[in-house]
Amino acid sequence: MVLWVFGYGSLIWNPGFDFDEKILGFVKGYKRTFNLACIDHRGTPEHPARTCTLESDEEAICWGIAYCVKGGLKKEQEAMKYLETRECEYDQKISVDFYKEGDSLKPAVTGVLVFVSTPDPVGNKYYLGPAPLEDMARQIATANGPNGNNRDYLFSMEKALSNICHEDDSIIELANEVRKVLSRPKEKITGSDSPLKSHALVHLSALPEGTVVDSR
Repeated sequence: MVLWVFGYGSLIWNPGFDFDEKILGFVKGYKRTFNLACIDHRGTPEHPARTCTLESDEEAICWGIAYCVKGGLKKEQEAMKYLETRECEYDQKISVDFYKEGDSLKPAVTGVLVFVSTPDPVGNKYYLGPAPLEDMARQIATANGPNGNNRDYLFSMEKALSNICHEDDSIIELANEVRKVLSRPKEKITGSDSPLKSHALVHLSALPEGTVVDSR
């Protein structure tokens, strides 16, 4: 067996597992959004960070990197164990077709694994949902956790997409809005502001002790 995994977020610049091949390309019918809560790495349960997930959009394509793990069952199991732990805030694994640049008709690889978050604010406690651009920017500009700031994740995402020559306009727009927030006097972006939440009420709790988190 051969395992293929599609990286569209931090896996682009920091896969973190042993792989044998990687291909630049895209998947169809999904768009990248910053609607997933991160509470143990770039944020906290009281002040959740926003990280990216994929959501269905028939007209969209999403660029990223497909990673191939070969070498037998043990190697695949080790990669999956790592990914299951790292992607613990995603609640669904799906299988998609992956296309290479220059050929949007015939998939280069079928059955590529993708971790996504179900857009269900009731059934999925880590789904924050959409919010006005400025509200999202303020949340990202101020959220931080044990392993860094939320804004650094966003800026790394922006840079990674630029490095593969497939910028995402929505990411650029959000990153620029965060820069506007950061350019304001400190007291105006922190002060006594209450934690920013999504439009849907969410109740977040910390992950079990000992859970390993990634560089998102």
